[in-house]
Amino acid sequence: MENEYIKTIYRQNLENDIICYLAEICGRDIREMTDVYFSSKLAVQIEQGLYGIDNMDYKYLANDLLKNEPELFERR
Repeated sequence: MENEYIKTIYRQNLENDIICYLAEICGRDIREMTDVYFSSKLAVQIEQGLYGIDNMDYKYLANDLLKNEPELFERR
């Protein structure tokens, strides 16, 4: 049980780092990048722990999101 709690906290921190980094490199508001992130396939993959993706660097994941889901970053 403790192991699952640690994984949950780690994933939350990873998501936070991705969102903050996206806001920084895109020059956009954190709330907007939060919406973008949680609308992404990446968020689902991290939440479910698929492919070990949650063990990757947050900067790599943020850049991958920009590259593979650019439609999410179009102004709403």
